[in-house]
Amino acid sequence: MSLVREDVLKIAHLARLAIDEDAVVKYSQELSNILDLVAQMDTVEIGDIKPMAHPFAASQRLRPDLITETDQHELYQSIAPAVQTGLYLVPIVIDN
Repeated sequence: MSLVREDVLKIAHLARLAIDEDAVVKYSQELSNILDLVAQMDTVEIGDIKPMAHPFAASQRLRPDLITETDQHELYQSIAPAVQTGLYLVPIVIDN
């Protein structure tokens, strides 16, 4: 497929791109090459190919879900400025 000057200018307008008049020929050739490649890819027979979620047939390596740290809740609350019934008390920052 070959794009002409008007096609390139229309595409540039729709994409809200400003292109120089000197570059229109270059863009016309490059966009035509892209469209030719897409047309070539359309001719490939893919009827027997199953869709894939990922190109590699590998599963994710996950680490075991184990507790690796001890509970330090009381230690952290012992150095907090204000604590009440296991909760941190903070100043009110939003007035109603």
